[in-house]
Amino acid sequence: YQLDASNEERVMDALRQFKNQQVLKVAASDVMELFPVAEVSNQLSRIAGALLHHAIALASLTLNTKHGPPMCGQDGRSSPAGFAIVAYGKLGGFELGYGSDLDLVFIHDGKSKNERTSGPRRVANGVYFTRLVQRIIHYLETRTAAGRAYEVDTRLRPSGASGLLVSSVTAFHEYQQRDAWTWEHQALVRARAVAGSPQIMAAFEHSRAEILCQARDPEALRVKIVEMRERMRVELDRSTASDFDLKQGNGGITDIEFMVQYWVLRWANEHHELLAFTDNLRLLEILAQLGLISSDIGATLHNAYFAYRAEVHRCALQETDVLVSNNSFSTHRGTV
Repeated sequence: YQLDASNEERVMDALRQFKNQQVLKVAASDVMELFPVAEVSNQLSRIAGALLHHAIALASLTLNTKHGPPMCGQDGRSSPAGFAIVAYGKLGGFELGYGSDLDLVFIHDGKSKNERTSGPRRVANGVYFTRLVQRIIHYLETRTAAGRAYEVDTRLRPSGASGLLVSSVTAFHEYQQRDAWTWEHQALVRARAVAGSPQIMAAFEHSRAEILCQARDPEALRVKIVEMRERMRVELDRSTASDFDLKQGNGGITDIEFMVQYWVLRWANEHHELLAFTDNLRLLEILAQLGLISSDIGATLHNAYFAYRAEVHRCALQETDVLVSNNSFSTHRGTV
């Protein structure tokens, strides 16, 4: 149904009602075992993508009424500037859970700081896009009677919390080429454009492919990734003598993710098939099909990751922590 974009309360209620209804359907199918684990995450990821699509449309309508659309020009011609949302992490990897937050990066195709909107109250494109992103986050994060749609994390943007909230495609690419750390390229393995202008989404995918296909020294890459993993384990692993942290524990989810990220960064330069997907289960299948890892290793990690994610979904539905008995998953943990 049609919404009045100027009525923020109505907009936020509609987004939350849609999300809650759709997630309830997925949860019911999950409990009745009608969906496998991967399909649960696929459905939850599609729901989030739909909300982001509508949030862009509603926020743009409000700002365009006041400022007009942002314009960019080249060779004397002017056209509307495009905007897109890039998802990292669980949403980027089609692995969203029931309580997952959204790791988002925002990009546009502005060419210069002099570009402005075309309405009666003109503002610089940079101001317009910043307000657009702020409004989108407001739609998603504000807690109403229906709760919060999603918590949004924007720290994976170029330069992190100190960087601009939204950047041009060119600036994003230059940052990834010149200044990004290895862990930021690891994060790019699970990144994909999920909503916005098709042209900007395609530009991001092209940039992602170019960055991931850079030739890297395998041993130097391995050392950096292992160092980062050990640092994360020290800071984030909540395992104890009696409990195992499914995500950060030794042999858990993050260890598998880091292995997959190493293999993609190691081999994407020679095997572009590794660029086609962002989820770990399909990447493990491709790695085994290409002979980059043995079929036994691929199957072992695939089965462990599948089992871990099934337990994470179960914990989320029961509103319990992802700490399990230290006796749980001992075989999977050992092999990982």
